[in-house]
Amino acid sequence: MALPLLPTTLVGSYPQPDWLVDRDVLLGHGPPRVRMTQVWRVAAPYLEAAQDDATVLAIRDMERAGLDILTDGEIRRESYFNRFATALDGLALDPPGVMPSRSGKPTLVPRVVGPIRRTRPVELRDAQFLRANTDRATKITLPGPFTMTVLAQDEHYGDERKVALAYADAVRDELKDLKSAGIDVLQLDEPYMQANPEKARAFGLEALDRALDGVPGPTALHLCMGYAYVSKNKPSGYLFLRELDLSRIGQISIEAAEPKLDLKVLEDLTHKSVMVGMLDLADPEIETPETVATRIEAALKHLPAERLIVAPDCGLKYLPRAVAFGKMQAMVEGARRVRAKL
Repeated sequence: MALPLLPTTLVGSYPQPDWLVDRDVLLGHGPPRVRMTQVWRVAAPYLEAAQDDATVLAIRDMERAGLDILTDGEIRRESYFNRFATALDGLALDPPGVMPSRSGKPTLVPRVVGPIRRTRPVELRDAQFLRANTDRATKITLPGPFTMTVLAQDEHYGDERKVALAYADAVRDELKDLKSAGIDVLQLDEPYMQANPEKARAFGLEALDRALDGVPGPTALHLCMGYAYVSKNKPSGYLFLRELDLSRIGQISIEAAEPKLDLKVLEDLTHKSVMVGMLDLADPEIETPETVATRIEAALKHLPAERLIVAPDCGLKYLPRAVAFGKMQAMVEGARRVRAKL
């Protein structure tokens, strides 16, 4: 990838058009762990074509805003989690399991009823579509093995570590297919590492490195504290971060703007590039480029410019599209202003 200093990217998701999804349904639930087909406004025979059209719109928005590394906006997904997690063998969804979410509310999850296996590519067509529709650098995301383990009701293995390693094997096979499609950056989403640091230390790091074994880089890991529309009063520090510095992952994505993160924590990541969140997604106001530039300059006090990647705190999925686009534009312009000074 030929990228400028302080490259800009999204964490993954971008708002889906109102003609494609029912936003009242989307916003009325937490991110689904099983299927939530009622969110789609388009009938099944036409849904894939409609998702393709909406994906092109998302790609063009990212290009117009000036992003350096583009995603597909995760337009085809009901959540970051369930498109891949529910496509594996060994899982049962009818009836689903029930587990507490990070907020403690009951949430429906897949049940592990047999050996977890990936028998087919899940997001390969998504990756090929993205690669065919832009000449810029690209990124595709997958849920990570640890988060899928925590959000599954195990009725087969009897050991969370074994579940995580089985998920890791499935993720690794998928990542290799995505790389073969020409995707530049492969990202795993692991929000539950932050929420479960003891388990993350016990078997999460092992599962992460297993998922990345033999996978060409660049690779990235997203550690969020939850979507802004459901997670309030976020902590100003990470419970699980420095442990990742010696892992196989190449980039680490963290929230910084909304939780007003103590950026000194960046000094713990001496071997990694870091996607530092520069957009507060709980604030409906669009940041000015000056605000973004100030946040970037604050991060540069603790991290060299060569290892800083400019991104939002989390996915833009739940924002109004106009707000998401405006924030994205401000982020790109703020990065340009700092880059010019450097």
